[in-house]
Amino acid sequence: MNAQGRENDGRGQGGHVLPDDTVPLRPGLGNHHATTSREAYDGGVGNPAGEQRAPIPSPAGEPISEPKRSGSGASGLLKSSAVMAAGTFVSRITGFLRTLVMAAAIGVGTLNDSYQVANVLPTMIYILVGGGALNAVFVPQLVRAMKQDDDGGDAYANRLITLVMVVLGSVTVLCVLAAPLLVHLMSPEIAADPRRMAVTVAFARYCLPTMFFMGAHVVLGQILNARSRFGAMMWTPVLNNIIILATFGGFIWAFGSFTDSGVGAATITPEGVRLLGLGTLLGLTVQALAMLPYLRDAQFRLRPRFDFRGHGLGRAMGLAKWTLLFVLVNQAALIVVTQLATKAGSLAERAGHSGSGITAYNYALLLWQMPQAIITVSVMTAVLPRMSRAVQDANVTAIRDDISYGLRTSAVAIVPCAFAFLALGVPMATLLYAGADAEGARGIGYILMAFGPGLIPYSVQYVVLRGFYAYEDTKTPFYNTVIVAAVNAAAAGACFVLLPARWAVAGMAASYGLAYAVGVGTAWRRLRKRLGGDLDGARVLRTYARLSAAAIPAALAGGGVAYALTRAVGSGVLGSLVTLLAGGCVLLGVFVLLAHWMRVAELSAMVGMVRGRLGR
Repeated sequence: MNAQGRENDGRGQGGHVLPDDTVPLRPGLGNHHATTSREAYDGGVGNPAGEQRAPIPSPAGEPISEPKRSGSGASGLLKSSAVMAAGTFVSRITGFLRTLVMAAAIGVGTLNDSYQVANVLPTMIYILVGGGALNAVFVPQLVRAMKQDDDGGDAYANRLITLVMVVLGSVTVLCVLAAPLLVHLMSPEIAADPRRMAVTVAFARYCLPTMFFMGAHVVLGQILNARSRFGAMMWTPVLNNIIILATFGGFIWAFGSFTDSGVGAATITPEGVRLLGLGTLLGLTVQALAMLPYLRDAQFRLRPRFDFRGHGLGRAMGLAKWTLLFVLVNQAALIVVTQLATKAGSLAERAGHSGSGITAYNYALLLWQMPQAIITVSVMTAVLPRMSRAVQDANVTAIRDDISYGLRTSAVAIVPCAFAFLALGVPMATLLYAGADAEGARGIGYILMAFGPGLIPYSVQYVVLRGFYAYEDTKTPFYNTVIVAAVNAAAAGACFVLLPARWAVAGMAASYGLAYAVGVGTAWRRLRKRLGGDLDGARVLRTYARLSAAAIPAALAGGGVAYALTRAVGSGVLGSLVTLLAGGCVLLGVFVLLAHWMRVAELSAMVGMVRGRLGR
């Protein structure tokens, strides 16, 4: 299920959370990525150069097989990933600032739940209509058009843009008219309260048009990605975040902070709703328009083209049908979780426990997805075009090495972060959100802890599915997502029934990771079979096992220090800062020492590279 990608930054464009496996995107809802030059692949099947792959020595003396290409392919990949990771990082940081200001303006309770429900609708519908296909299907098609068409793929790209704009424009108009029905579908709990329903529908009618600009941003970004211009898609969401920051900051200036106003669905004014709604719409509009200078710089000219037939779009749409089913199942799971989390949040708030609903779930999810968005998505979006070319060259060895490299490289950050969320989730959340509601901040922290371990299978699943997308196989990811969505929805339902309302959403967060653990097992077996039984499994498993063996004691040590300090200095802003710094330093120090002692080659190589860049 999704809750934001965007997304690139893990959440969807403009603050909407994107489906996890459908799109190699990045924002804030971000919600959130490689060279496209035609390098010769060295080594393995289909090797045009006949060269052997040279392992990269690590400081520990153990070779690390970075997927190497002749020429400047490897350095280009690292440079592209670095640019995208930097953009995603800035987008995520501004995205977090956005959520802080949101929480300070309207709290983390039922009013924010209404805004979250309205704000996620355009992302869900956009992904359902075709957003997933744009990323999973049309990137390989754009690369092929650039390689084979006489005009470098320009006509194909313009046909794609025209088709997307026509479809999304029509769907947007229909959805704005059907806003009450969509809100009722998302949350019968909100629909049962006339005041909350009116406010949520008003928010939705401002938010739903963002799907048009979301689609424009994504398709233009993918055209740039196919031309090795990766920075625009990572950096333009920052503009959206800045506008949202200004919008909610203006709300605080005009109406006061939540701690002073206690604003709710029954007390927010029409002017307040209008301010927040227009600011949300303006953010996505600016984000999309900001892509135009990048297109001009890439010497790509936008020209509407309606000659869709006979130019390859039909074949792409045939591939996209499985992605459509993929996201349909994904969105069905999202609706289930949204309905249950909204209901649980309302029940918990009546019992005096705020921060236990869909807003807390989404805020924790955004923080939890940050390592994935910065590291895994950046690496694999850069690798995907190259993997697509390896498929065309029948170079199975190159594909296997790219997947192995993506898994092992991302694991260096993903594994310790997963255990850090488990150990330090509460002080992280109380530091960020206590200014709005101390009880709600703790609730977000508990949900973040529950999400923590699931970051590992979530990241692995993302990498493995890129292998199928490189083969333009969208059918297998669909079947895999049916399994993930079914486990997620069923487990979330069990948590709602069996757990007290205060803890139901935390249970749903844990269910999210469980669902991806089940999905990884299925996807791994299928991809290994696709690649002839060789997926470098032993090496990948050894890397994850060593990193986990280092991270678990580190989390116990860091978590123990954090718990003791919390009891001593409290969980206010200053206390949380001290607790997080001390616990984080202990966790990081123990992890690095143990990983170095266990000779984790990937970590040693990364440290060596950083030292080299610093001239030490």
